[in-house]
Amino acid sequence: MQDKNILIIGASSGIGYALAKSLQDKGATLFTAGRQQPNGVQSTHMTWDITQTPALDALNQLPGVLHGLVYCPGTINLKPFQRLTMVDYRNDLEINVLGAVSALQAAYTPLKASKGASVVLFSTVAAKLGMGLHSSVSVAKSAVEGLTKSLAAELAPFKVRVNAVAPSLTDTPLAESAGLLGDDNKRESASKRHPLNRYGTPDDIASMAAYLLSEQASWITGQIIGVDGGMGSLK
Repeated sequence: MQDKNILIIGASSGIGYALAKSLQDKGATLFTAGRQQPNGVQSTHMTWDITQTPALDALNQLPGVLHGLVYCPGTINLKPFQRLTMVDYRNDLEINVLGAVSALQAAYTPLKASKGASVVLFSTVAAKLGMGLHSSVSVAKSAVEGLTKSLAAELAPFKVRVNAVAPSLTDTPLAESAGLLGDDNKRESASKRHPLNRYGTPDDIASMAAYLLSEQASWITGQIIGVDGGMGSLK
């Protein structure tokens, strides 16, 4: 990753932050975007509230050549179907899908210019495995998976790879704020739901994203890769 220009959207916490720290250690030149500058990360930062400003306006300091783009923002909005509103669905779609589309359109020319870029998006195990209370986020992340595959096909002639990582429950501030890992009992219960008997860490997911950005993954595109402790495939 030495001297590679990588844009991480949502690098101030959780998986995005773990990835930014890892890539910084590997010598990448980082560009970050989000509402907050990530602490302890050396980057060209562009302030962007996905719900307020078009990416074409906010991502105004991108380099002419971009070797990687990672879109990390996500939502956890778990409610019974009858309690979900159209506002909930629109919000999940806006943050998970339309924000990614906006960012990709803003970075389209620099990505093509690299003649070997990698795009990493994020889905969820709930897009593959039917899970109650997840209909809104599952709809949004399923759209991310469709976007991943369609763009992978469209951009393959330009040697731009597009893949998505599909985690299960990961110990991030987002999961904490949703109350999923709020106390020892919830943490123990979350661990037991996974075949490997633990929930994920940001580094677990960031490691796969870093791999997909690297030359080692140069023959991988159009894939949805589960990093989920076995939940998506094992009983």
